[in-house]
Amino acid sequence: MARIGFVGLGNMGGPMARNLLKAGHAVAGYDLVPAALEGFAAAGGQRAGSAAEAASGAEIVITMLPAGRHVREAWLGAGGMAAACMPEAVLIDCSTIDVATAREVAAGAGRPMLDAPVSGGTMGAEAATLTFMVGGPAPAYATALPILQAMGRTIVHCGDAGAGQAAKVCNNMMLAANMIVTAEAFVLAEKLGLTHQALFDVASKSSGQSWALTSYCPVPGPVPNSPANRDYRPGFAAALMLKDLGLSQEAAATAGAATPLGAQALALYQRFVEAGGGEVDFSGIIRLLREG
Repeated sequence: MARIGFVGLGNMGGPMARNLLKAGHAVAGYDLVPAALEGFAAAGGQRAGSAAEAASGAEIVITMLPAGRHVREAWLGAGGMAAACMPEAVLIDCSTIDVATAREVAAGAGRPMLDAPVSGGTMGAEAATLTFMVGGPAPAYATALPILQAMGRTIVHCGDAGAGQAAKVCNNMMLAANMIVTAEAFVLAEKLGLTHQALFDVASKSSGQSWALTSYCPVPGPVPNSPANRDYRPGFAAALMLKDLGLSQEAAATAGAATPLGAQALALYQRFVEAGGGEVDFSGIIRLLREG
């Protein structure tokens, strides 16, 4: 069993760290929020007094942080994590950040580092069914694979540093656009007098089928576990989807790629968040679409 340092014990990082504990690993954790640290300790984790302390002496060090600036500061700045790690430690950042920062931090860490953002939301984090998209050197990936398997069901090595983040922003851009058009279809069906269940029964077995429909249906009823049945409590908050869409459009501009549907999805989620929907699940975009 590995000695692991885990920094960032929030809605995603907390259950991920607990799954490592369940797998028998020794985990030292740190978070700026006392309640998150207390919950981790109650699950059997070792409290650390700082990010650097969590990283010190660990064979695997993991971060799950809100944005690129937090990742850079934790690893290369005053957080001191890279300097505190053992020379042979493998570093893993599971945050969703921009590709350029992921590559910058990997280059500056002085140790093998993987960018390994996740898909699956809080439900996937709790159930250890996350998908990990991993960028970085193959030997470090091989070392980290058993650790990632304790937290997820699908782990894909996408390429060199930054490739995991590239895969994540492309995936979430597709998901956002898919959710919007799925919600539009249900709004149209309502106006045409078609029941939610009838549309679901047809589309889920034909060419309209998608993960957004069959796993995260934006109306209550057809998929009992979807956030629509919990008044759109996340799940994956719309504010986080907006963040990921911003990253996708930043990457598209840098790469010179035309992504008109991605840009429109960004504009719609921006409207939704500005109207107060930021803490609502991203499938709640149907509320904005009903308003026209």
